[in-house]
Amino acid sequence: MSQITARNRVEKLPPLLERKLYKTGQTRGASVREIYQNRVSRNSTVLIPHAFWEQCKAPYGPGQTYENGFIVLVEPSWYFTATDPDELLNQQGLRLGTNALLLFLKRSDLVRFAPAIDSTLPNGMTFTAATSRIAPLGGVLFSRIHSTTALSNGRAVVHGFDETSIRGAGIRVYEYASSEMIGAARLQLECLIWMSHDSVKVMSSEGMTEAGATHRRNVQLANAVAAGLLDLSRLREARMIDDNGNTICPLCLDKISAAGFLKREEQAEGRAVYDLTVTELSLFHIDELRIGKLQHRPYNLSWGHHFCNIVVKDAGIIPTLEWMKRVVDNNGHSWKELEKRKALIEKTVEM
Repeated sequence: MSQITARNRVEKLPPLLERKLYKTGQTRGASVREIYQNRVSRNSTVLIPHAFWEQCKAPYGPGQTYENGFIVLVEPSWYFTATDPDELLNQQGLRLGTNALLLFLKRSDLVRFAPAIDSTLPNGMTFTAATSRIAPLGGVLFSRIHSTTALSNGRAVVHGFDETSIRGAGIRVYEYASSEMIGAARLQLECLIWMSHDSVKVMSSEGMTEAGATHRRNVQLANAVAAGLLDLSRLREARMIDDNGNTICPLCLDKISAAGFLKREEQAEGRAVYDLTVTELSLFHIDELRIGKLQHRPYNLSWGHHFCNIVVKDAGIIPTLEWMKRVVDNNGHSWKELEKRKALIEKTVEM
């Protein structure tokens, strides 16, 4: 599967929409207190917990590799209590300082197991922090232990991957996608924008010409067909489009207006912030991201309301709908009765 280049020159998308599509190929945010990189490409170095190595070692099947490598995160509590842990790692094709590191996240592990920095481990390796994401990693450990006021010496402990030039050791393994997958998903996502019922009209009002918007729509849809990315039956079954071929929100199933890609999310009165960048519509994973299965791929990515996306979180659409049905069934009220109860609550609260 590969993204087909446009057959003819096409007009550029509105800048905000272009950025939105570009960001679909990036990971979620991460703070400096975390072990992950902040908003980088999904084909970056992945971090794989040792317990999930067998599930994750081949990203798309036997013989497949991660484009920018991987680092396996080894629990100190396992490494320092196992019999001959280095041999066990070796049997899995792993080695500290090459493609695996000790990760300290618990203060109790640091106190119980960690030798002095720059001392020598039983295997002859120096107990020092890693300095590279590419083998050799330059060390055997890194740490992210938050500060605490409960202890007199409860300062934060940070070793490795904390410099500006190399902040974060890598990305969450379940967020990974190859360059090919990123490109294909981005093309399909743009087509879903164009399949919004009012796409040409909206884009024409946002800087594109009507002819240019129509031409780009036709070219990109043709590119998607050629790449096998516009199977309408699959898109319908995945809750991305309705029976008329219009893009819908995967949770609420309402038709999506292309204006939602360019309109900032409404904010509660009195709580507004001037630099809000969230739009009404956001990237929506049909089948939720989870370790052991790479889900950032075509036919699993769509657009949905920001609010609906927040409701689903990482639970998945069907589990969320099952929960919503229980909520509705437990209340069991008609719309008319709900209006009465709304008034009753307002009156009760004001008393």
